[in-house]
Amino acid sequence: MEAIAKLNNCPTSPRKMRLVVDLIRGERVEKALSILKFTNKEAAIRVEKLLLSAIKNWESKNEGARPEENQLFVKTIMVDGGRQLKRLRPAPQGRGYRIRKRSNHVTLIVDSKITETTQN
Repeated sequence: MEAIAKLNNCPTSPRKMRLVVDLIRGERVEKALSILKFTNKEAAIRVEKLLLSAIKNWESKNEGARPEENQLFVKTIMVDGGRQLKRLRPAPQGRGYRIRKRSNHVTLIVDSKITETTQN
């Protein structure tokens, strides 16, 4: 049984977020949490909260099951571009340069390696 957590309109550029996300794709949940804890990026804090939310969602779906015993892992994690805030910055000779403040959407899916058939 898999669980999903989403983070919408996160005010970080998608390129910076993908650097952090690529570190934990396919990893076990315990290892992914330790990687995120010791990564020196601002995006790592947000992804760590999202991963903890996905674990809690999985626990609420599977009453009485523990994530450690079911070998939870990060099945899918995607970063998509969100809305862009467009601003103007003053430039020389009366011109204006456009600044695009980017945001992103992150979707994280955790699943257990132990299926229902092997538990029974």
